[in-house]
Amino acid sequence: MLRLNRMTDYAILVLGVLHSRQGVWLSSSQIAETAQLTQATAAKLVKALVAAGLVETHRGTHGGSQLARPVSQISIAEVVEAIEGPIALTACVDGAEEPCSVQQGCFMGGNWNRVNNALRGALSSVSLADLFDPASLFPEPSSGQQSRSDI
Repeated sequence: MLRLNRMTDYAILVLGVLHSRQGVWLSSSQIAETAQLTQATAAKLVKALVAAGLVETHRGTHGGSQLARPVSQISIAEVVEAIEGPIALTACVDGAEEPCSVQQGCFMGGNWNRVNNALRGALSSVSLADLFDPASLFPEPSSGQQSRSDI
């Protein structure tokens, strides 16, 4: 089964907390409390999200974390890559860190890149705004169109 790791799920939760408190600098402890995560986990996630340019931080008495840009401009692919690294179903992709041990006898060559690119494209097409508002991701059919239940 293809599944995102728990930290990626938590990262989306952290981004949701920051989205719900737009314009307010939240400390890691506030994020942790709201998201029901440990403070260490929240701090680790914020650090990774800052490194990816999804969150910005401000030090000081009134410091904390905020979203670096609107949720409509943050894709699920960006969050996955921030936490898990490049999106790839297999290790044998262009630019892999280690050479493939069966490369000479493998008929797949770079064909997995097509699958990886399709997956990345699908995740890139969904923004956090879509995820936080499922109605925008799966809108009701307009009048005159058949719904899935009508077909």
